[in-house]
Amino acid sequence: MIQLTENAAQKARTMMQENDINPDDTTYGLRVGVKAGGCSGLNYVLELVDTPSENDRVFTQHTVRIYCDPKSYLYLNGTEIDFEQTMMGGGFKFTNPNAKRSCGCGTSFAV
Repeated sequence: MIQLTENAAQKARTMMQENDINPDDTTYGLRVGVKAGGCSGLNYVLELVDTPSENDRVFTQHTVRIYCDPKSYLYLNGTEIDFEQTMMGGGFKFTNPNAKRSCGCGTSFAV
């Protein structure tokens, strides 16, 4: 399972509202995935989408739907996604138990 903290869910709902998406619309969700690239080999991907793909794993955390394709799920199962706001800015933070190493910025990892 992929977990979303309350802070991350609130940020996702805010992003939906900023994009004129009703956060209570049960088809919209947060697509979580990975793609090749970054300094460690794989990059995390987050995007708002209007519907899941046919084979997606679907989760709901704090009223936010999470969609993840089967290939990405192999790398993300057990991951917790948080949102942190600091004086230097804010961003989503991934805590991935499958990552063998991560880059310093936290946006890419290797398995």
